[in-house]
Amino acid sequence: MKTWIKKLWARCMRSDAGMTTAEYAMGTIAACAFAAVLYKVVTSGSVQGALESLIGQALSAKS
Repeated sequence: MKTWIKKLWARCMRSDAGMTTAEYAMGTIAACAFAAVLYKVVTSGSVQGALESLIGQALSAKS
């Protein structure tokens, strides 16, 4: 196997125990921001009305 392939393979197979503290913090902030945006979208009037309509149709459906 060529030397550069061996070096690349060794670098790819290096085991990391997980995210570092900074990566963990940024991931947590991103997840919280996404959750906040999703909450705002779902609780908006038009989406809330559509969800209520969908759930109402599902509950009143005949088998």
